[in-house]
Amino acid sequence: MDRLEKREAVASLASVFAETSIVVVTRNAGLTVAEVSELRRRMREAGVTYKVAKNRLARLALKGTRFDGISPLLQGPTALVWAKDPVAAAKTTVEFAKTNEKLEIVGGALGAQTLNAEGIKALAELPSIEALRAKLLGLLVSPATRLAGVLQAPAGQVARVLQAYAKKGEAA
Repeated sequence: MDRLEKREAVASLASVFAETSIVVVTRNAGLTVAEVSELRRRMREAGVTYKVAKNRLARLALKGTRFDGISPLLQGPTALVWAKDPVAAAKTTVEFAKTNEKLEIVGGALGAQTLNAEGIKALAELPSIEALRAKLLGLLVSPATRLAGVLQAPAGQVARVLQAYAKKGEAA
C-alpha cells in the first residue's frame, strides 16, 4: 500500500466515523474464509458494515473524532463494525459471536461513550429502532382511538333513541 492509498483509506474511515453512530471493535483470530463470508453476508442483510482495517490507519482516522476512545482497543487482528442503527450493529455482531467463538467482541463506542464488550452485549439486547418507533406510535395512537370510541358512543345512543321514537311513532 503506497502513501496515496493510505491517505485515501484514512480519509474514507474518517468520513465513516463522522457519519456513523456506533463502532464495534472485534478480534477475528482464526476465522476461515467461509466464516468471514457468512459474517459479511449477515452484516449486509442487517445494514451493517464490517471492515478489516490496518490498526495504524484506523487510529489515524479516529484522531479528532468522537470515537477516539477506542484507539487502545486496536491491537492485533481487529475488524471494525459500524452502522447508523446502533442496535443493529451490536445485535448482528453479538449473534454471530455466540455461534462462532473465534470472533471476539473487544469493545466499541456509541457516540462519545466508550463501551466494553459487556456494554456492546447489553446494547444488543435492546429492541431495534423500528421496534421502538412502532411501540411509540402505538402509544400515541392508542389514546386517540379510545377517544374516538368514547365520542362515537353518545352519538350512537342518540341515533338509537331517535330510531326507537320513530318506530314508536309508526306503531301508534
